[in-house]
Amino acid sequence: MWQTIWADFTIIFERDPAAHHWLEVVCCYPGFQALLLYRVAHGLRDRHIPFFPRFISHIGRFLTGIEIHPGAVIGRGVFIDHGMGVVIGETAIVGDYTLIYQGVTLGGTGKEQGKRHPTVGSHVVVGAGAKVLGNITIGDYARIGAGSIILRNVPSGCTAVGVPGRNICRSNTQTCPLEHGNVVDPEAVVLRTLIDRIEQLEQQIQSLIPVEITHSNIH
Repeated sequence: MWQTIWADFTIIFERDPAAHHWLEVVCCYPGFQALLLYRVAHGLRDRHIPFFPRFISHIGRFLTGIEIHPGAVIGRGVFIDHGMGVVIGETAIVGDYTLIYQGVTLGGTGKEQGKRHPTVGSHVVVGAGAKVLGNITIGDYARIGAGSIILRNVPSGCTAVGVPGRNICRSNTQTCPLEHGNVVDPEAVVLRTLIDRIEQLEQQIQSLIPVEITHSNIH
């Protein structure tokens, strides 16, 4: 457990350029604090201790604005950046070294029983405000764009964006973080294609008008 907590602590300095001192991280990073409380609550739950795991989770939500159910399974080196509004459900699984931004929900889609929350692979980046819902799988090194709603599986190494999410497979997700300025918008691509097609048809119509006028003058 201490090795996992140490991994949670050290990854912050690798991923956040604003982290300058260990005391800042311990006292001022709610993502780290929420994970620390989750590790304790999860350990107690594994020992079948009632009430206290949920109570610790409740305290963690009050102090950090991050709600992690003690039944969730979270790997080592996970970084919840900023964190306000993050919700991780009871049967969610989060792989090692995943980066989660504020406002993310790893939730269910109803009142179904059993496994009802997402399984997120290792080295995944989930952008701010993204909602990953249902018993779906997000593959290793996948990227979820900010504000996306993901209802279907995302293959490893793919980027998913949009509402609902669409997969854009890319080959460099293992080394590059999620750079929203370079993410392709699939809806914008479709609209641009339609606009280009309309412009081509308008040009064809314009080219036919003089021919029709000439024929009418001859008759």
